Amino acid sequence: MIVVDTSFVYALLDARDSRHGEAARWYGRAEDELATTPLILAEVDHLSGARAGARAQGAFRRDVAVGVYAVEWWPAAARQAVEIAEQYADLAVSLADASLVALAARLGTTTVATFDERHFRAVAPLEGGTAFTLVPADAA
Repeated sequence: MIVVDTSFVYALLDARDSRHGEAARWYGRAEDELATTPLILAEVDHLSGARAGARAQGAFRRDVAVGVYAVEWWPAAARQAVEIAEQYADLAVSLADASLVALAARLGTTTVATFDERHFRAVAPLEGGTAFTLVPADAA
């Protein structure tokens, strides 16, 4: 299971994004299931509509509707995301990013598909290791 961040999903959607090719190449080889939180879906939906237009936003929404991403939210998710965001307040970790840290722990993974290395290299997994594996960067 791989947890996916806004930066990765958006790069995959927008062919004009500087990381699009890298995201598409990695995604084309990925075999693991992808999971995310509703907070990430909301960010990608907004960014795709605002930056890439209705066509990209529609493609993203179709992916969501057919289950390309396993979307997880559980009763303690909001509280856990707030606690993680507050723990890393000096790094300005958003609730969306913090929700992925909580989701990774819930799913027992330390792999995150992201281009946000600033945050995910500094934040430690809640369990399963001392650092996240970031793909596509660490996929070599």
